[in-house]
Amino acid sequence: MQRYRAYGVSSGEEAEEEEPQCTQEAPETPEEPVVHLEALDHDLCQTDGKPSPPPPLSESKRVEKPQGGAAGTGVKYSLFTWFAVLALLGVWSSVAVVYFDIVDYDGVMGKLSAYDADGDGDFDAEDAKVLLGQKKKKAKLLNKLDKSIKAELDAAEKLRKKGKVEAALKSFEALVRQHPLSPRARYGQAQAEDDLAEKRRSNDMLLKAVASYRDAAEIPDAAPDLVRAALARRAERQQFLGRTRGAVATLERLVQIFPDDVSPKNDLGVAFLLLGDNQRAKKVYEEVLAAAPADGFAKVHYGFILKSENKIAESIPYLKEGLESGEPGTDDGRFYFHLGDALQRVGDQSAYHWYRLGHERGHFASVWQRSLYNVDGLKAQPWWTPEETGYTLLVEALERNWESIRGEALAVMDRRTGHFIPEEENLREKGEWGQYTLWQQGKKSSTSCQAVPKTCALLEKFPEATGCKRGQIKFSAMQPGTHVWPHTGPTNCRLRMHLGLVVPREGCRIRCTDSSRAWEEGKVLIFDDSFEHEVWQDAASLRLVFIVDVWHPQLTAQQRRTLGAI
Repeated sequence: MQRYRAYGVSSGEEAEEEEPQCTQEAPETPEEPVVHLEALDHDLCQTDGKPSPPPPLSESKRVEKPQGGAAGTGVKYSLFTWFAVLALLGVWSSVAVVYFDIVDYDGVMGKLSAYDADGDGDFDAEDAKVLLGQKKKKAKLLNKLDKSIKAELDAAEKLRKKGKVEAALKSFEALVRQHPLSPRARYGQAQAEDDLAEKRRSNDMLLKAVASYRDAAEIPDAAPDLVRAALARRAERQQFLGRTRGAVATLERLVQIFPDDVSPKNDLGVAFLLLGDNQRAKKVYEEVLAAAPADGFAKVHYGFILKSENKIAESIPYLKEGLESGEPGTDDGRFYFHLGDALQRVGDQSAYHWYRLGHERGHFASVWQRSLYNVDGLKAQPWWTPEETGYTLLVEALERNWESIRGEALAVMDRRTGHFIPEEENLREKGEWGQYTLWQQGKKSSTSCQAVPKTCALLEKFPEATGCKRGQIKFSAMQPGTHVWPHTGPTNCRLRMHLGLVVPREGCRIRCTDSSRAWEEGKVLIFDDSFEHEVWQDAASLRLVFIVDVWHPQLTAQQRRTLGAI
């Protein structure tokens, strides 16, 4: 799910959390996600930071399903309904009433309130679409006070819809001063502030809108549809500003007011996932599925949580049924990815059916290349030569100094200080696999480098590696009997170099797409880990390689500076 970003906030910056004001503050939760919709648990890397968003699910914005019949759906209407609509619109009323003599015009007009979508006594083309089932019924935003000043509200709203947001804001502010208990005036002010914030890219203006949405919802006698719309939009804009805890508090208030409404509960689950609070998210989706067992949005998210808990088999039906539902918010690359990955782990080759669907829907570059945080147009191939990368000096330096690099790595291992941390991303089917990280997301680990000073001094000369914010530099030690599941890295913005340090003669190999290769001591293998790859260590002794990620050579200097860390 797309990570919301405030205006002018880069992916490496964090917006300061606000104090929730519409209800009690949510319990303090670590802002750093444990497992959330951006933390793709299929990568070899151990990420500390938050990856930048893919071009939206994503942000897979959820919208309400159309209610009733729509044009082309085969829904049939009686002649009475058609002529009633025409009559109400003032079109051919004489034909319907006089010549066909089948419409009781006065009777129909007396029932106007039943079809008046906004409760203002007007019947227009939009109301007609509602009556014919071609459009979802409009929200009723006006209370008794608002109906008495409807003309002024409509005039201000007309300005807003025409894009004259400054004039609209002034009009709504004047109405709020004249009628401080008008929810619709306050809501209009919030919308105008929201529009102006978008126009000016102003976080300060957006904060005003967030406060005004709250104020509109808290006015006594506000129409329920207005309360729902105001709080839902407030939560969305809070998330945009990075104020996820505030969004949680707003959504909890919304759920409290409308306990039978599934939509805010689903949104609340997403907010908990963004906070890394998987258990509270799981509880929310269990409640949704208990009330609405067929809800596809809840199913894919519940399946995602189960898979993050390594409940692989249990996650499959939820992910599968959720995707098959076709509901808004379910058609997301992450769900295709995790369903395919789960199926692969239980030995079900239908995984590639879902990968293919994900590719056809535009989520994956190909069935093999399934990274989600990508830059379009970069050269894509599984295996690379040093010449193709343009990083020949780095490759030569690594191969020339491989024995020195190996010596420092083995010295660190011999001390048994625990620096070779077990892989923690659930990528192993079996065996032991440890890693010792020197750089991550372009940041140097001074403590780690103190133990291997020659290696780090060598790497300092190559910013394409040390400055790669979407990669790592680390030692990788794999013991006999280890198998790493097929998986892909999160981004196409890097290439991965493997320098062989300790390589048994037989039994160790790596597959990338449908081609397998073996390591050689003192030699560099280069591959694009955004393609599916898999590792076997069936030798009788240790396998040790040095992993160096580098920027994809086709990225510009500007892109390397501005791309978010992964």
